[in-house]
Amino acid sequence: MLQVKNLSVTLKKDLREIISDFSFIMGDGDRAVIVGEEGNGKSTLLRLLYDPALADGYCEYSGEIITRGTRLGYLPQEMPDGDKTLEVADYFAAIPGFYDVTPKDLARVTRQLALPTDMPYSSQLVGTLSGGERVKLQLARLLLEEPDMFLLDEPTNDVDLQTLEFLENFINTCGKPVLFVSHDETLIENTANVVIHLEQVRRKTVPRATVARMPYRDYIASRTRALDKQEQNARKEQAEHEAKTEKLRQIQQKVEHQQATISRQDPHGGQLLKKKMKAVKSLERRTEREAEDMTQLPDIEDAIFLKFAENLTVPNGKTVLDFRLAELTAGGRVLARDIALTVIGPRKLCITGRNGAGKTTLLRLIAAELLARDDIKCGYMPQNYADLLPMESRPVEFLAPSGKKDDVTRAMTFLGSVMYTADEMAHAIADLSGGQKAKLMFLKLILDGCNVLVLDEPTRNFSPMSNPVIRGILREFGGAIIAVSHDRRFIAEVCDGTYHLT
Repeated sequence: MLQVKNLSVTLKKDLREIISDFSFIMGDGDRAVIVGEEGNGKSTLLRLLYDPALADGYCEYSGEIITRGTRLGYLPQEMPDGDKTLEVADYFAAIPGFYDVTPKDLARVTRQLALPTDMPYSSQLVGTLSGGERVKLQLARLLLEEPDMFLLDEPTNDVDLQTLEFLENFINTCGKPVLFVSHDETLIENTANVVIHLEQVRRKTVPRATVARMPYRDYIASRTRALDKQEQNARKEQAEHEAKTEKLRQIQQKVEHQQATISRQDPHGGQLLKKKMKAVKSLERRTEREAEDMTQLPDIEDAIFLKFAENLTVPNGKTVLDFRLAELTAGGRVLARDIALTVIGPRKLCITGRNGAGKTTLLRLIAAELLARDDIKCGYMPQNYADLLPMESRPVEFLAPSGKKDDVTRAMTFLGSVMYTADEMAHAIADLSGGQKAKLMFLKLILDGCNVLVLDEPTRNFSPMSNPVIRGILREFGGAIIAVSHDRRFIAEVCDGTYHLT
């Protein structure tokens, strides 16, 4: 069992509280997903639950985290750099009791994750594996450790469709509590029976946490109904209050007029008007007190707002890409042969394939070819944001490198549209969450006026609340898209063609 009592978390850098007085019990049969916008503390919460020392450098907390001997297995969002320098065999050997694991159990785990059966004995450096292969490697080690409870931070990042299906089945059937963060709406809908929603309301100044013991789809529907009803009641009560206030104002004006015009020869009438004015003032005070108890409009976290310019298009007959490659290689391995890909007009294509098939390597080559063209404006969003983002710079500096006042103002306006606070705009990019970095990449594509987008896992770091917005703007985008993705919603709602790399 895992119990959290009155947990509050404050970021050291800007003294902003991201979790306040949060309590929760995780028990048998719970498959709980943590959702919320980027930067709301989802990954921080998992780190604190597993080992508070992991978050000690950037936040402080109060409250209790009670495990009572429960062995926790933790999958971080990003593999530690130290692990990437190890050989795969040494990475597995670090598991306590690894040499007592039977070859049969090793084969079972590797087979479940579609890894080569000899992978645990490989001399290949972990850092040379694809992003998806590294996630599988971490999952394999976690399964061999056999913890009592799983804490998984973005287990779906970069993994192929087959592994996604395995993950869904594993979460549902492992028989152990699973607490996870994911941006994959399909996975969440197919697995979670508890929803923990972390929010930042009132312009990201007040944290709020909601725990709902129901499937995600039911939670969203219930939340939407409740918010709609609250808004309807609030607007109705506000209209009634305004009507009552207006009526009182008219009565008061009438009495004041009568008082101003009444003859001094009518003292009795004057007394009656004074009593009437006193009654009006009493009603006014009562109305003001009633207003304090009125239903308030829903206080919810604002949605992000993004949109590409409508003039960013590609003509129907234009050849965007005519790519030919005899061999696709990586790390001395031949991954694929005789690749041919032609894209004409404003098509939206997705490249899929198993982890390690070379999708990211292929996309880099395609991006390099398209970025060199001057008849199109290509924008590239890599899987590893550090490939393009200057980590020591600030978001405004990245979006407005000229430093001109108009460019800086425009950049800050766009950052505000995706819920960046003034403090976050002043942070180094390295200090931002994965989702905030993803927003930065998207804003760059929009500000640069790109009409061809090359996107490697574009939705991987956006929350389930932001992802529908991202899919919407990409679906409405008038240019061409060439993407690598395992996001089933993205493939179904945005792409008009799919290519499978083998």
